[in-house]
Amino acid sequence: MGSRGSMLGRMTTPNETLRAVRIGLRLSQDEFAKRLRAAGTEQGEPNDASKRLVQRWESGEVGFPRPVYVRALEAVTKLSVDRLGFTSPQLPRRVSMDATGGHDMTSDEPGVPVEVAPAPTGEDFSGVWLSRYEFYSSSRENTYTGLHHVVLSHRGNRITGQSLTGASSNPDSPLSFDLTVDRNIVTGSWVEQTAQDGYYQGARYHGAIQLLVDPTGRRMAGKWVGFGKEFDVNTGPWELRLLDKSTADDVLSRYSVPPEE
Repeated sequence: MGSRGSMLGRMTTPNETLRAVRIGLRLSQDEFAKRLRAAGTEQGEPNDASKRLVQRWESGEVGFPRPVYVRALEAVTKLSVDRLGFTSPQLPRRVSMDATGGHDMTSDEPGVPVEVAPAPTGEDFSGVWLSRYEFYSSSRENTYTGLHHVVLSHRGNRITGQSLTGASSNPDSPLSFDLTVDRNIVTGSWVEQTAQDGYYQGARYHGAIQLLVDPTGRRMAGKWVGFGKEFDVNTGPWELRLLDKSTADDVLSRYSVPPEE
């Protein structure tokens, strides 16, 4: 039987979200720790952030930071702590004070890992987004771009989306999405109905899509896959950029126009 420490180590889950945010800021673990210490000093509550502490967060060895670090993390990343991949401890636990005035959350039973709540699904992605994809037309031997203003509705881990009326770069080509969210990964399907009088003469195309949400929550980028006019399987880049968090009627009306690059 392995040691108690090795048993706990196998049960940790790496915090890939925090790591992605740090890398997005182009900071090493040591530089990130320095920023946290500087933020603490500016806030009037110095902390002892170190490269080792950042490593423990990213490895999942420490599931949730103490309050003094929560405030520093939010100041440096400009994101709330629940969007940094941490999971909050639940009872039972005992609370002990440390020298910096923070709290350590530990289990009442030695060697028993603290149970944690399910990880947050992230922020609400409802709103108006600019959809942009690229595809290669073998018959025309050129690459084309499709643009739509789409409205997304986010409920739980599901996102449904629909292009607004008159809001596509190609007239009368409505686009729809059916997606699921797992942390910062969005996966699902898309359907586009081309215009009857357009080049593709009303053909209905559909396929799969997978996107990664960047740390700001305002951009998703990835790839689509689908069949082409000659019944071959194609793929290409797809991006969604947030334009407005509101889905009020006046906002939807404002974006019911063909998008511009």
